[in-house]
Amino acid sequence: MTTILDPTDEREPIGRQLTKRPEHITGTVGLLDISKPRGNVLLDRIESLLNERVPEVQVNRYMKPTFAKPAPDELRRKMMEEVDFVIEALAD
Repeated sequence: MTTILDPTDEREPIGRQLTKRPEHITGTVGLLDISKPRGNVLLDRIESLLNERVPEVQVNRYMKPTFAKPAPDELRRKMMEEVDFVIEALAD
């Protein structure tokens, strides 16, 4: 069993299950930079590794206008239409 901690409120933990992972990555992967310092460095490395290990996968890059607020609806809709997976960068 995996324990997932919610940084927004752990007074009453909520039980969650991990989503089943596909055996192979196919299609398009979206890399979302949340606009924190050095997030782009992390995503550059992830993009490089994806290109090396699964060159048939297309990589699209996205950026939130600020890390202080959720991604705007327009950005979320765009990613939902364009990608099959999303990796979000949380770095400082």
